[in-house]
Amino acid sequence: MYTTVNDVEVYYEIYGEGTPILMLHGFSPDMELMKGCMEPFFQKTRRSYKRIYIDLPGMGKSKQFAHLNNTDDLMEVVIGFIEKEMQNEPFLIAGESYGGYLARGVIAKNRFPILGAFFICPVINTNHDQRTLPVKNIAERDECFFKKLSSNIQKEFENNCVVLNELTFNRWTEEVVAGMKRGDVAFLQKIAGNYAFSNWFEEPQFNNPAVFLLGRQDDVVGYQDALDLKENFPSASFAILSGAGHNLQIERPVLFNAYLTDWLNRCEQNK
Repeated sequence: MYTTVNDVEVYYEIYGEGTPILMLHGFSPDMELMKGCMEPFFQKTRRSYKRIYIDLPGMGKSKQFAHLNNTDDLMEVVIGFIEKEMQNEPFLIAGESYGGYLARGVIAKNRFPILGAFFICPVINTNHDQRTLPVKNIAERDECFFKKLSSNIQKEFENNCVVLNELTFNRWTEEVVAGMKRGDVAFLQKIAGNYAFSNWFEEPQFNNPAVFLLGRQDDVVGYQDALDLKENFPSASFAILSGAGHNLQIERPVLFNAYLTDWLNRCEQNK
């Protein structure tokens, strides 16, 4: 489905019924990143939630976004989508990487009844040089499978994941790489040059249930910087998962599902 927000044609999909959860993917991929880790969970557990996935401007199937210039502009599209399509209904929010940064922006606007927040490897510092990053470290490698890949694919896989096996490769290819190929490269380069919120943003104080899932081997956004937010999110669980990089939801699916279950339980108890 499409809806027009600030002259952008925003593509979105809805699954299920119940309390809404707005899903925000990372920078360059599309909604398949969030659908890939969320839909198997909800379809298996049959929990009653309305899962709302959007393609951020310049990514996936969204259209007519060339007039946007920075993350503030993308933030206003997300805000407009919430106002138009969710109409003050209480909801949960989940974001991965850049989507986690946008989710904190939504919370900081303090205009919506947000019941809980779920962050997957969220961007904390927008300036890469200011991030506290671990040394790149491969946690697991299936040599038999890895050797079947071409040298170029091996390098790309190794640069982006820390668990190098067939299951991770297939999910990474389908949920991350495929979406990145659908992105508008020139537009994304423009936004990357204006990646941070402007001066309006102040770190929110959020007292409802939250989770920060962090990869100990995440050399893209790191894990240590997120711990500085513990006072801003007093009802948050902060989990540093060993054997996980920036694709934590793919590399540690059992723990991902466990923390997702716990978060939803806490949100339900908090109503």
